[in-house]
Amino acid sequence: MNRKTEVATSWFFLLSFVAALALVFPVRANPPEATKTAAVRQAAHKGDADAQAKLGWMYSEGEGIAKDAAQAVVWYRKAAEQGNAYAQFKLGRMYGDGEGIAKDAQQAVVWFRKAAEQGDLRAQFNLGVMYSEGEGVAKDDKQAVAWYRKAAEQGELRAQVNLGAMYEKGTGVVKNAQQAAAWYRKAADQGSARGQGALGLMYSNGRGVVKDDQQALAWFRKAAEQEHAPSLFNLGWMYEKGIVVRKDAQRALDWYHQAAQQGYPPAQTYLGWMYATGSGVPKDEQQAYFWCLLASAQGNADATKYLELLAQRLTTAQRAQAQAKARDWKPK
Repeated sequence: MNRKTEVATSWFFLLSFVAALALVFPVRANPPEATKTAAVRQAAHKGDADAQAKLGWMYSEGEGIAKDAAQAVVWYRKAAEQGNAYAQFKLGRMYGDGEGIAKDAQQAVVWFRKAAEQGDLRAQFNLGVMYSEGEGVAKDDKQAVAWYRKAAEQGELRAQVNLGAMYEKGTGVVKNAQQAAAWYRKAADQGSARGQGALGLMYSNGRGVVKDDQQALAWFRKAAEQEHAPSLFNLGWMYEKGIVVRKDAQRALDWYHQAAQQGYPPAQTYLGWMYATGSGVPKDEQQAYFWCLLASAQGNADATKYLELLAQRLTTAQRAQAQAKARDWKPK
């Protein structure tokens, strides 16, 4: 075999070996997610505000990249300083929650305001909350109403519920039950459990709408399907009293129990009362004492009153057992 033949043969075997390796260990292209992350990162480093906001979100959520709240803040800030409303809102949230940066309510307000003034409905809602609670800014109910309204008119359901509550209570605005019901309805129609529960109460009490217990029941049911504790409690009340449903202490107990398990004090108090009286359940004064302990710890005056009565009917050991159980209890 001459020299040229030897070289050609060597190359043939080498190429065959490489091809075999490729079959066993195929070269993998960059996965689409990695390519996407790289593209976003590259654009962000070039100063693209939308890409910077996107990269901030990716760091915040751990989406396609290791989760890093501090890096999320860095990139949200870069985008926010270029006027990106989404990044301004998210930076406000990071300041408000103290995530990736020291908690600073005043800075949260600054960034919420920048985004809100650009029409970001989430920022408008959050700014309304800050004014309502006097957090990071002087408490101002009129300003809260103004920002809630801006967000509510864009369909932000939490703002719609809060604006309804402001009208119902006359906080920062002239009291108007009809307007309250109207805003609750807008939120309820979008599926807000709080809106549905609030509208149910308006129908139950005939505030802002014609009293209609059937409508109240319907809205309470919708909210209860989302495990809204006040509505679970109100359904229990309707079954206990037999309001447009057949009176049923057992079903009332079931609804109260669901609300009580979430830590809702009125439901815990009523559940305690039902155990104390044996309504819908075998009488159990120790259980009654336990539920009233939980409600009383949250400031429910009726529960505190019942506790005093129940304590007289239990032994020291029974009270101690209930108290230990209450200390360990956590809402579900």
